[in-house]
Amino acid sequence: MNTTTEVKLCLLGDSGVGKSSILQRFVYNTFNPSAESTIGASFMMKNMVLHDRTLKFNIWDTAGQERYRALAPMYYRGAAAAIIVYDITSQDSFAAVQSWVRELQAHGEHNIALGIAGNKCDLQDYGEVSYATGESYAPAN
Repeated sequence: MNTTTEVKLCLLGDSGVGKSSILQRFVYNTFNPSAESTIGASFMMKNMVLHDRTLKFNIWDTAGQERYRALAPMYYRGAAAAIIVYDITSQDSFAAVQSWVRELQAHGEHNIALGIAGNKCDLQDYGEVSYATGESYAPAN
């Protein structure tokens, strides 16, 4: 018997870190190198079958610009999971992860599953945040 479970997921992080590109790759398996920054938020869905269960992901891609930051709680409210994305070529975007974590801890669901993703690994030669730095941050937070 196949059951369907809806999962609300939210992508958070500073502007330009590649949240929309991650979502495009996940949902459509495509990449647009000239993608523009998200204004407000965008929404996509993806169904996946795992064993005898269908997972229906309702995914909110939030704008990372400071002027839209106050809108973020509307999108992560009620979310079962959130992924905070940073750009490995930007130490500033990695430093901002901590404020996103604090915001989710203060205002998100108490049992929200939280992931942290370093993006733009193809630009590793320009990296400001090492794999080891990102990996050691996640379990501590």
